[in-house]
Amino acid sequence: MAETIVTPPLDQGVGYGIVLGLGFGFALGMILVTFILKRYNSELQTSEMFTTAGRTVKSGLVGSAVVSSWTWAATLLQSSGVCYRYGVSGPFWYASGATVQILLFATLAIELKRRAPNAHTFLEVIKARYGTVAHMVFMVFGLVTNILVSLMLVVGGSATVSALTGMHTIAAIYLLPVGVIAYTMVGGLKATILTDWIHTFILLIIIIIFSLTAYASSDRLGSPSAVYDLLVEAAFNHPVEGNAEGSYLTMRSKEGAIFFVINIVGNFGTVFLDNGYYNKAIAASPVHALPGYIIGGLSWFAIPWLTATTMGLSALALEDTPAFPTYPNRMSDADVSAGLVLPYAAVALLGKGGAVATLLIVFMAVTSATSSELIAVSSIFTYDLYRTYFKPDASGRRLIYMSHVIVVAYALFISSFSVGLYYAGISMGYLYLMMGCIISSAVIPATLTLVWKGQNKWAAALSPIFGLAFSLIAWLVTAHKECGSLDVECTGSNNPMLAGNVTALLSPLALIPIFTLIFGMDNYDWKSMMEIRRGDDHDLAATAGVDLEQTVGGHEETANEFADEQSKLMRASKISKWTTAGLTLAFLVLWPFPMYGSSYVFSKPFFTGWVTVGIIWIFCSLGAVGLFPVFEGRLTLVRTFKAIVLDLSGKKHVTAIRSENEGAAAIDGKAASGDETPPVANEPLKTETDEKAE
Repeated sequence: MAETIVTPPLDQGVGYGIVLGLGFGFALGMILVTFILKRYNSELQTSEMFTTAGRTVKSGLVGSAVVSSWTWAATLLQSSGVCYRYGVSGPFWYASGATVQILLFATLAIELKRRAPNAHTFLEVIKARYGTVAHMVFMVFGLVTNILVSLMLVVGGSATVSALTGMHTIAAIYLLPVGVIAYTMVGGLKATILTDWIHTFILLIIIIIFSLTAYASSDRLGSPSAVYDLLVEAAFNHPVEGNAEGSYLTMRSKEGAIFFVINIVGNFGTVFLDNGYYNKAIAASPVHALPGYIIGGLSWFAIPWLTATTMGLSALALEDTPAFPTYPNRMSDADVSAGLVLPYAAVALLGKGGAVATLLIVFMAVTSATSSELIAVSSIFTYDLYRTYFKPDASGRRLIYMSHVIVVAYALFISSFSVGLYYAGISMGYLYLMMGCIISSAVIPATLTLVWKGQNKWAAALSPIFGLAFSLIAWLVTAHKECGSLDVECTGSNNPMLAGNVTALLSPLALIPIFTLIFGMDNYDWKSMMEIRRGDDHDLAATAGVDLEQTVGGHEETANEFADEQSKLMRASKISKWTTAGLTLAFLVLWPFPMYGSSYVFSKPFFTGWVTVGIIWIFCSLGAVGLFPVFEGRLTLVRTFKAIVLDLSGKKHVTAIRSENEGAAAIDGKAASGDETPPVANEPLKTETDEKAE
């Protein structure tokens, strides 16, 4: 079949306008927000604030930050691709196989805050427990994780921008991170979390528009019934090998199930080894870490599930119509792997408006997740490499400088690496399947570091290395046995990737007991993790002329506050284990496998209900991570707005405003920590308050 040359639906100017215009727009917005927070709320950009956002973020913003960080370009593009290949099972396998990691990570987030309350990265915890060798091993695995995720973001995003606008892929690769660098350098983790909320809100609105267009208002589709009929016709014309009855409307999909396993394994690595998720846990107020991750995980599920169920199925339904960009041909495997199912379906559904909407959501997904990766990598280099091995007495000013340097250097490195992958023909889909082979052997040792006192330092340090070796052997030997070659197409196929991914994740289950027998079981007392220290920001505070204790995140805990916090975290730890285990069982077993085992092919009413549940779920997600953070932060928002009005009108000097807000901040801090102590006499009764992180 001759490959169809697709004319981009938008001009190059639109691509440059969105990539550069929106990028700098967000950068200027964050510069303004940072100025406002400093002027009215005494938020000084210290090294602690840059890396941890003051450790005071509430559950709504934690949830939106988790959703935004976990919504990669692959979330939208790869999920639509697996839907196009395997039918309705693809979106569910993608969504459930990547939701459980966030839910299970909630338990690890609580353990991190309980065991190491002053940590900046999970690697500091490794160093504190095991020493230098294990620290170096996990630093390599952590950085490789960040590199793979960043490459997927840039490679997938640039391919989509190029397909929609004709903008040269190399230009897109270098320009996409520019705006992100600017606002990340100015605002640090706080700016990342705030822009995460904006990105998530816009993203959810566009997904809702897509779903309501396809299933309610489109002239070409317009109802679940119409989509169902076209999918039945598509299965008749080109049945899916390995699916029950060759149908796109069944959960019984052999290749889909293989992808499900690869997806689960790979995503354990990209959550449990990505310092960005530990950053969110560290930034959360102690009582808000667990609900934040639960809200984030459940809200995120609807994004790939409904996006792919809408756009992947729309592509299948419309690709035989003149509105589809590749008509009269079907999409090639290369197009699907490059993530072009969603943009082509959007163009078929909404014309140029669909192309612009796709460009926006891909831009949001790429930039918000990239900012998280920039902070994750800068904190590793700053705290785990520079402060640990080169300058232990580094001042806060020096740590901030190093963070800024790393942000710029890492962005340049990722863009240059992406250019190499582009010319080598490595797509986002290939990277997505491969990542588990490379990194997942470190997942179990990293997890046991926080939950089991018996793991010795050699089991922690050597298991990931041997696991990586075994996974590479399994991956490449299987590829050579299946195809007789080791080219990109063969090594990227499902069975070799399955062998490598599963070997990587599970090999430590055998290796750790072996190294425990050889070197003996540890009996760790958890004390060295407690001794991790915060950055010294007194020089920055002195230069700014403020008391560090009065800044957000600058307050040192008293013994009573610490004991109270530990009590709350212990209770949250018990709740999280039961909650996350139950939700994981529901997503991985109770929901999908009865339909898989029965080979059920959806009826039209069942398919209508399936789509309806997805649409309801996405509206709930909008409420949970779009509107709830505004509600949580309503008092801070009102107070800050009043301060701006008073300052601009000249009715009150900024010093007086800041003093009043500092008083309110003290009360807000108690609310953030869950302190239920009644107000003292002469102190006005307060309702539930928010904190400076909003």
